[in-house]
Amino acid sequence: MNKLLSFLILIPTFLWAGDEHNHVHIEQVGSGTVNVDITQIGYDNFIDFTFAHSGNTFNMTQTGTDNSISWVSYWGSGKSWGGDVDGTNNTETVTQTGGATYGRHIWGNSNTVNVTQNGTHTHNIDIHTDDVDHDLSQTGTGSHYSHVYYYGAQDGSVVNLVQKDGANHNAQIRLQGNYPTTLNLLQQGTTNQAYTLTQTCQTVGGCTVSVTQGN
Repeated sequence: MNKLLSFLILIPTFLWAGDEHNHVHIEQVGSGTVNVDITQIGYDNFIDFTFAHSGNTFNMTQTGTDNSISWVSYWGSGKSWGGDVDGTNNTETVTQTGGATYGRHIWGNSNTVNVTQNGTHTHNIDIHTDDVDHDLSQTGTGSHYSHVYYYGAQDGSVVNLVQKDGANHNAQIRLQGNYPTTLNLLQQGTTNQAYTLTQTCQTVGGCTVSVTQGN
């Protein structure tokens, strides 16, 4: 069964979708603060949303395989730039169990993103942003891929990335901007562990990198 949920949201919202092939699409219209809670159970479920204001909270849970939270195909109302989230002091918390993909484009200062992926299938994280503190975790026996791209950080930003358990781990990280950036990367397990890092540091205070690999 296919379901399409489309909302213009100005008030706190809770959504639940079961089965499979569910699509949740949200576009914020207006300047009110929004609290969004979404739970999807099954496979091949999809969430996309666009917000252009500040102080919003997003809590999203997907359980199953081939689920995704991804970019919108257009820019939403009131957006000054092409981010899925365009504003300040937004908080996004994501839990994906099974095999899943998370991709976001975030623009604005003092935003926070926490993503946890675990299970037995492949997990992908792809984030393009300017000023966001990230806590990213990929665990379980499926392969893990992460791509984190900071372009033009305007204040101190921190990336904490954990990839562990019995799967191949791969991380591609690019950090650039006019203020300090900090990377803490942990890759742990008995399988292949690889990362590439490009960091442009133009600050007096300097930038910090910590990478740990091992069993």
